[in-house]
Amino acid sequence: MPPTTTTDATDTPPAKPTRRPRTLKASLNSWLRWLHTYISMFSLLLILFFAGTGVTLNHPDWTFGGVEKQQQFSGSLPAGWQKNGTADALSIAEFLRAKYGLHGIASDFQYQGGIGGLSFRTPGYSADVQFDQSGKYSVNVDAQGALAVANDFHRGKNSGGAWLWFIDASGIFLMVVALTGLGIMLYLRKVRTASLISIVVGGAVMGLLMWRAM
Repeated sequence: MPPTTTTDATDTPPAKPTRRPRTLKASLNSWLRWLHTYISMFSLLLILFFAGTGVTLNHPDWTFGGVEKQQQFSGSLPAGWQKNGTADALSIAEFLRAKYGLHGIASDFQYQGGIGGLSFRTPGYSADVQFDQSGKYSVNVDAQGALAVANDFHRGKNSGGAWLWFIDASGIFLMVVALTGLGIMLYLRKVRTASLISIVVGGAVMGLLMWRAM
């Protein structure tokens, strides 16, 4: 006769504890941490770029070995640069681009009293053109180096609409990083008071410096 086995009540696996539903406070804290982490990583290079160029903008004499390059050209515009007695801005701009490699946004075109001019602008670079009714022209090119390029991108100077939109988006990202960081700090009881004091002191110092500068 096979042996019988008895099951002891203690062999029954313990029941899993009932998981409590998350409170709104805990859910908000988790969401803030998630948003802060991933927005911070996404915008890390933005923070480094705008922080670094913010310093170099405050010190325009810093060049880090960069060399400003200036060039001057002169010549005569090709036949057909005028149409119906008026200077053709497009044909003049394209001729100069092709001949001298000028680049950037062509703007500030004017032609009055037999004297005309236009400019090419891009971050860290400018080319100013002057010409007269005989077709004679002069070009002054100023290429200011890599640091000037970075500084102009920081300011959105001569950088086009897409980059200006990117600056706006970067500002929004940085505000989200700051606000979510503040929200997370409010949940940390051990450092909450000290953190709030630091914010108040930092704001007071910034306000004082701004007031003294006015």
